[in-house]
Amino acid sequence: MIEQDKPVVFGTEDILMSLCNSVTDVLNVATQSQIRYSGMVQRITKTCLKPDIGCFVLFDGGFSGLVVINFSASAAMELYETYLLSMGMAKEELASSHTADEVSNVMGELMNQIVGNFTGKVGRELQTHITQNQPKMLVLNKQVMLSVDTNLDKPEARRVTFYSSRNNIFYLELAIDRTEFIKLFDFDAQEVADPDELIAQAASAKAKPAPVQAPANDHDDLLNSLGM
Repeated sequence: MIEQDKPVVFGTEDILMSLCNSVTDVLNVATQSQIRYSGMVQRITKTCLKPDIGCFVLFDGGFSGLVVINFSASAAMELYETYLLSMGMAKEELASSHTADEVSNVMGELMNQIVGNFTGKVGRELQTHITQNQPKMLVLNKQVMLSVDTNLDKPEARRVTFYSSRNNIFYLELAIDRTEFIKLFDFDAQEVADPDELIAQAASAKAKPAPVQAPANDHDDLLNSLGM
């Protein structure tokens, strides 16, 4: 009897790492700075929104779960400022406090991009589909901590520490149903389409002149009608 190779299994930690990479991929591009995460992960019993700004997104589909990111005031302001400055906004036009609505809106926009990047990777790498709701943000006082009920059957929760380029800290928490993805056969994960490359291809095709046809004459028409 031929011994089969051990199946490839993707579990909670693999899904968590994919999410962590989405966080760094999106924030590195958005802020034009270096975001990194700890090589250690914490097992936790529940997910919470904590000061100073708590953001969360629910997702559902092939598997269900919740993503929470808790920003300190200094981390939120750093990401907010570097993101908008990299887009060309003047520094004097930026909010000066993390409690400003504009800061929460930017954190929500970045959270939406992160989870959108993650759901795309899930579709390509795990070949399943999940959808997300709109991110919710809360500015919290030091005395307040809100527990988020995930309504999961067998929840597994993890926390990872992230560091900004100025070493400000924020925390990612993930809660999902206990699940495993077992690879049945080899497949190539779809590559992410490069928007710039697609635009260039479209422009190239548009610029390509159409082939010029020689004008038909009566002699050609007669030969064509005779099938010659």
